[in-house]
Amino acid sequence: MTPPQENQQTSALLKQAIALHQQGKLQKAQKTYQRVLKAEPKNFFALDGLGTLHGQQGQFDSAIKYFNQAAMLRPDDFAIHFNLGLALLQLKRHDDALACFAQAISLNANFAEAYNNQGNTLKELSRHEDAIASFDKAIALKPNYANAYNNRGTTLLEMQQYEQALADFNQAITQSPGFAEAYYNRGIVLDEMRQHEQAIASYDQAISIKPDYADAYYNRGNILRDLKQYKEALTSYNKAIEINPKHPYARADRLHAQMQLGDWQQFDQRTKALLRDLDKGISIPPPFHLLALPATAAQLKKSAMLFAAAKYPAAEHALWNGEHYAHQRIRVAYFSADFHNHATAYLMAGLFEKHDRSRFEIFAFSFGPDIQDEMRERLTKGFDHFIEASKLSDKAIATKARELEIDIAIDLKGFTQDCRPGIFALRPAPIQVNYLGFPGTMATPYIDYIIADPVVIPTQQFDMYSEKVVQLPHSYQANDSQRQIAETIPTRQQLGLPESGFVFCCFNNNFKITADAFSLWMRLLRKVEGSVLWLFEGNESICNNLRDQAQKQNVNPEQLVFAPRMEQAEHLARHKHADLFLDTFHYNAHTTASDALWAGVPIVTCQGDTFASRVAASLLHAIGLPELITHNHEAYEALALKLATQPEVINAIKQKLAENRLTQPLFNTTLFTQEIESAYQQIWQRQQDGLNPFHLVI
Repeated sequence: MTPPQENQQTSALLKQAIALHQQGKLQKAQKTYQRVLKAEPKNFFALDGLGTLHGQQGQFDSAIKYFNQAAMLRPDDFAIHFNLGLALLQLKRHDDALACFAQAISLNANFAEAYNNQGNTLKELSRHEDAIASFDKAIALKPNYANAYNNRGTTLLEMQQYEQALADFNQAITQSPGFAEAYYNRGIVLDEMRQHEQAIASYDQAISIKPDYADAYYNRGNILRDLKQYKEALTSYNKAIEINPKHPYARADRLHAQMQLGDWQQFDQRTKALLRDLDKGISIPPPFHLLALPATAAQLKKSAMLFAAAKYPAAEHALWNGEHYAHQRIRVAYFSADFHNHATAYLMAGLFEKHDRSRFEIFAFSFGPDIQDEMRERLTKGFDHFIEASKLSDKAIATKARELEIDIAIDLKGFTQDCRPGIFALRPAPIQVNYLGFPGTMATPYIDYIIADPVVIPTQQFDMYSEKVVQLPHSYQANDSQRQIAETIPTRQQLGLPESGFVFCCFNNNFKITADAFSLWMRLLRKVEGSVLWLFEGNESICNNLRDQAQKQNVNPEQLVFAPRMEQAEHLARHKHADLFLDTFHYNAHTTASDALWAGVPIVTCQGDTFASRVAASLLHAIGLPELITHNHEAYEALALKLATQPEVINAIKQKLAENRLTQPLFNTTLFTQEIESAYQQIWQRQQDGLNPFHLVI
C-alpha cells in the first residue's frame, strides 16, 4: 500500500495507520484510519486498510462496507475487488464472491491468487470440475503456488480421485516443506487409500510443524482405532481434547476407544458432559458412538442431524428430479461395504436369493474391499446385478444408480464404518431407505424411510425419526435359514472353559459392555457357584482390564473366559457350551443375538427406549420367547439368576427355543422376504401415485 502525497498531514497519518496495522496494533490502527477518513472521507487507502483490518477481526460485514466504498472510488483496482471477494466468501455469499474474483481477473488476467480463490468458492458450491479449472489456471500462472496445489488436492479428495489428490499434496509439500495443512490433507487421502501407516506418518509431520494441530491428533486417533490400536488411539484423542477441549467429535471417539479397552475412568463424567454439550449444539458426536451410551432417542436424532449436516449435506442439485420410471419390475438396489464374510451378509444372503424375480430386479452396489471369499461368491450369484464400486466416487456410484433408474435405493450402512452417505445425499433414486446396518435415524432430508417393527420403533416414537417408519409385522431383522453350524464341536477344555459349571456368555463387541452391565454380571458370578462368563476377545487390553475389574468386585478373574474370533460355522458350533446369553443394555446384541438363538442359546435382555436397545426384544418376540424380555436391571438380574439356578426352568426355555426355531417367524426367510417385499411394493406405489412418503404398517 502506497499512501497519497497530496496532503502531507493525511499522508503522515496514513503511514502511521499502516505501520500500526503491520505491527498488529489493530485498535490503534483502526482509530488512526478513522482519523484519516475524517480528514479525507474518500481516502481509498484508508478504506482499503479498514476493510482489511475488519476482515482480520472476523467482522466481514464491516469489511465489505469499506471495500465497497473503496471499489467505487477505484473501480479499475483489481486488488480491491479481490479483497471484497475474500470477505464475501467468508460470509458464504458465493455468487457475489465469484463476481468479484471474475472482476479482479478481468482487470488482471495474470492474478493467480484470484483464480485460486475463485476455485475455493466453486469448490464450496460443489462445482468441482470448474474449481479444478480455476486451480489449474492459478498453477499455470504460478507454478510454485503451494496453496493452489493444496486446494486442488482437497477438491480432488472430495471427488474421491485419490491418486491425483495425493500428487497435489506432495507437490504442495515440495513447494512449501513447512506446510502443515498439506501434510494433514495428505494424511486424509492416504487413509482413504488404506495406506494407514503412511497416513499416520503424514499426520506426525503436520504435528511436528504445528504442535497444536488438534484435528491432526484426532484423525491420527481414528486411524489407530481402525487398526484396533486402542491405547494409542486414546493417547491421540486425549491430546486433541487437551488442545481443543470442545472438539466437536473427539470426545465421543475417546469414549468409544475407552469402551473398546474396558477403561471406565471418568467415564460417567465424560459421558454426561458430552451429552450436555450435544443438547447445547456444542458437540457433534458421531452417531454410531452414541449408541452404546445412555443417550435418549432425542439425543440420537440430534446427533445424527448435526453430524449429517456437517459431513454429508444434501447435494444442491439432485440427480433424480421427479422423473417417472415405468419398469416391468421394481428395481431395488442394496448399497453396502459388507458383501463378504460379514454380519450383514450372514443375515441377508437368504433374502437376496429369495426375492421374487417376477416382481423385483435386484442390484448390489459393493463399495467395500474386494474380498473374494465364499460369501462373496454366494452373493454375486444371489443378485441379478452385482456392481463392484469400491474404486468409484460417491458421485460416480450415484450417477450409475440414476442411469440404471433404480426405484428403491437401500443404504445398509447408515453411519457405521466404511459408510458412504454421500451417495444418497446426491439423491440418485426416488425412494431411499435406511435399513439394518445403523439402528437409528440418519436425520437427513434425503432418506425417506427406515425399516423397523413395532418393538424397535413403537408408534409413539415415530417423531424421534426423520424418516417415515415402515413397521414389519414381526422383526425388522432379516435372517438366513441356511446358516451352517459346524458338525465338529470343540471340547470345553479346547475353548478354555471349565469341565463343569454354568456358562453365561456375551459375544457382543466389547465396546457395548458398560460398567453397570458388568457389575450386574459380576453379581451373578458371585451368586452362581462354579459359573463363568464367556466374552468375545476383542483385544488384549480389554481382557486384562475386565479381569482387573472382576477382581475389584470380588470375583475370581479366572471366571472370565475370552473367545477368539472364529469362522462363522465354528463360532455357531461353540455356542453348544453356552447356557445363557447375557445381553448388553444400551446397544443390544443384534447379529450376535440371532447367532445365539439360531444355535439354541436363550437370551436375557432389558428392553430400553432406543432402537439399538430394543433389538434383542424384537428378536425374542419374533421367536416366541417374550418371557426373556425384562424392563429394568433388577428384573434382568433376577431372571438371569433364576435361569442359572433352576435347571428345570432353563431347560424348559431351551426346549421351547428348539421347537420355535423353525416354526416362529424369526428364521423364516421366505416369510420375511414376502413381508419386506410388501413394504417395497407399497412405498413404490405411493411414489408412483405422486404421494409423499408416509408411515406404513405391514
